[in-house]
Amino acid sequence: MKLSKLIAKTVTRLFLVLLMVALAFLMNDNNKLDHVYLAKNQIWAFIPPILLILGFVTLLIICARQKYTKPDLNWLLVVNTVVLMAYGITLFIRINEMIGQVPAH
Repeated sequence: MKLSKLIAKTVTRLFLVLLMVALAFLMNDNNKLDHVYLAKNQIWAFIPPILLILGFVTLLIICARQKYTKPDLNWLLVVNTVVLMAYGITLFIRINEMIGQVPAH
C-alpha cells in the first residue's frame, strides 16, 4: 500500500512539474502561438484528452480525500497520469514543431 501511495504522489507531482515547464516554454514567446490553428474537423480529436483530464482531476480529488489509502485508486491515478503525460509530451512536441516552422518577425 505504501508503494502505491509513493508512486501515485511522485507521478502526479512529476506531471504537474512537466505541465508547468511546458506552459512556461510555450508562453515564452506568445506571438508564435498565434499561427497555430485548428480546423473544424479536428474538434472531435479533443474528446479523448478531455476525458483523460477529467479522469485525472477526479482521481486526484478522490485519492487526496482518501489520503492515498486505497491502492486500487492510487494505481488508477498512476496509469491515468502516465497516459496523460505521454499525450501531453506528444502534443508538446507537435506544437513545438509547428512553432519552429513559423518564421520569426
